[in-house]
Amino acid sequence: METMINYPKHLAVIMDGNGRWAKKQGMMRIFGHENAMNAVRQTVEYCVEHQIDYLTLYAFSTENWNRPKVEVSALMELLVKFLKKETDSLNQNNIRLNTIGRLDHFPKKTKETLLATIEKLKNNTGTTLTLALGYGAREELLTAVKNIASDVKNNLVSLENIDESVINTYLYTHDLPDVDLLIRTSGEYRISNFLLWQIAYAELYFAEVLWPDFTKNHLNEAILSYQKRERRFGKTSEQLK
Repeated sequence: METMINYPKHLAVIMDGNGRWAKKQGMMRIFGHENAMNAVRQTVEYCVEHQIDYLTLYAFSTENWNRPKVEVSALMELLVKFLKKETDSLNQNNIRLNTIGRLDHFPKKTKETLLATIEKLKNNTGTTLTLALGYGAREELLTAVKNIASDVKNNLVSLENIDESVINTYLYTHDLPDVDLLIRTSGEYRISNFLLWQIAYAELYFAEVLWPDFTKNHLNEAILSYQKRERRFGKTSEQLK
């Protein structure tokens, strides 16, 4: 693997294409989700190997609740299975687990397993792996607006003092930095309601490969593309130099 510097501090991934992958195999959609675990494992390993501080995976959106009940139930069981199987490995690799989104509608078993895993890994100091579960960026922003309005009404926050940093404290990602690189697989060119505030200046990379086939080599290609880009944040090239 080519040696590189200046890795993204925060990598986010929209893991797309599991259903289409399964269809190509003549199997049910859940077969694709099950085989996607290897792609998750390789991505996490890459981040650990290259000391990428934050990895956020779009695992289950607010819109995913509209999928067939049998698929949703299978996804919940699959999450439990993944957490139980991978917890020791995550711990050995000094990975801290985090979650963003609303867990209100998650089954008790799924929620308890998730929270127990987060608790077990909370003191680790390596890569922070964040699972976006029951997550939707518009819902996140709506909740933040309501909470800010409530705090202004109760004189806990001054309207005049509200700026971007204040808004950040009301988001699910209040303890995460902005995204540097966002990857979406499967050849789709959409953001799909993911981290809309946090990707304001992120570099975007769209891969044709379906998520279950995504490997460290594919991720390395995305990182190489990121390395070739000039991130100006509104400035000119001359100002950066």
